[in-house]
Amino acid sequence: MTDKELAAFPGLSRNQLLWIAGSLLVAGWLVWLLGPVLTPFFISILIAYIVNPLVGWLEGFKLRRDLAVSIVFLLALLLLGLVLLVIIPVLVRESADFFARLPGYVESFRQTALPWIEAQLGIELNLQGLDVERARGLIQEYFSNIAGAAGNVLSVMTQSGGRFLVWLSSMVLVPLVTFYLLRDWRLLMDTLRDILPRNIEPVVVRLVGDCDEALGGFLRGQLMVMVSLGIIYALGLWIVGLNNAIAIGMIAGLVSFVPYLGAIIGILLAGTTAVIQDFSLVFLLSVAIVFVVGQLIESFVLTPKLVGDRIGLHPVLVIFAVMAGGQLFGFAGVLLALPVAAAGTVIVRYAYLNYKQSEIYHASQPAE
Repeated sequence: MTDKELAAFPGLSRNQLLWIAGSLLVAGWLVWLLGPVLTPFFISILIAYIVNPLVGWLEGFKLRRDLAVSIVFLLALLLLGLVLLVIIPVLVRESADFFARLPGYVESFRQTALPWIEAQLGIELNLQGLDVERARGLIQEYFSNIAGAAGNVLSVMTQSGGRFLVWLSSMVLVPLVTFYLLRDWRLLMDTLRDILPRNIEPVVVRLVGDCDEALGGFLRGQLMVMVSLGIIYALGLWIVGLNNAIAIGMIAGLVSFVPYLGAIIGILLAGTTAVIQDFSLVFLLSVAIVFVVGQLIESFVLTPKLVGDRIGLHPVLVIFAVMAGGQLFGFAGVLLALPVAAAGTVIVRYAYLNYKQSEIYHASQPAE
């Protein structure tokens, strides 16, 4: 292969491409080998990357960068406190309320929804043998086992001092490393840019900028879309009077990082709850309208304003990247999945466009 044949990557020699490919292979091997150790650092890098624009925005008010970072950390602590003191207790209370209402739900289903279903299907469904109390006991036992398992894990971690110290150090490392990364972010980026070979520096800077636009647009925009949809669904379901509205709305919002998945799961959960709570056409339509309105707001307001057309990441690619990253490298792979997918998409697109403009693609056909 000659340098002229590297049409997809102009400015890069064959040796430089081999060096880059070898470096990527070594980096992947190190991630596979040191995944558990590197995980807190990957979490810190991801957090710093997401909130760095907020720090830059605060710097626009003539604040020193370390002060801007401190303000961001204070806001993060307030948000964490809100989640721990307000949202989680509400979710726990709604879960307890669901178990308390379960016998009534089943009885309501038997008296209202079941006759309608039997009439539509032309068959008789015998649910007389359904033991509601036993079913509720099994569900509660299942969650108790989960809580017991979590307690056993914590007990084992506490007793084996080494593992507990590793876990504790990871919890401390994440905010500490995130703070220093945010404080020195601009210096780190300038240093990385300075050590690049001069002939490939423009190409790398362009690719990194495109990756930042694709990945940053997805992460920051989709995060705001998820939170907004969670609030819209929860508030709408609460207004129409659906039980467990906040929990269902938040779940639907959180899983909406894949388009339409949140609405589908939300409709299934809310529809099931609506059927067993009050099987009436008006109530079911009210619940459906909440999700229709939510999807309209997402399609015409939230996604165009918060995400736009900067993503470049297909939903199928997002799902595959997260699953493949988790399978290959565990939790560290999940954290790296989207950055790698965004970078890969940008590099492939860049190589394809340069190939289409190269002499190889436009070479004249040999005369017959």
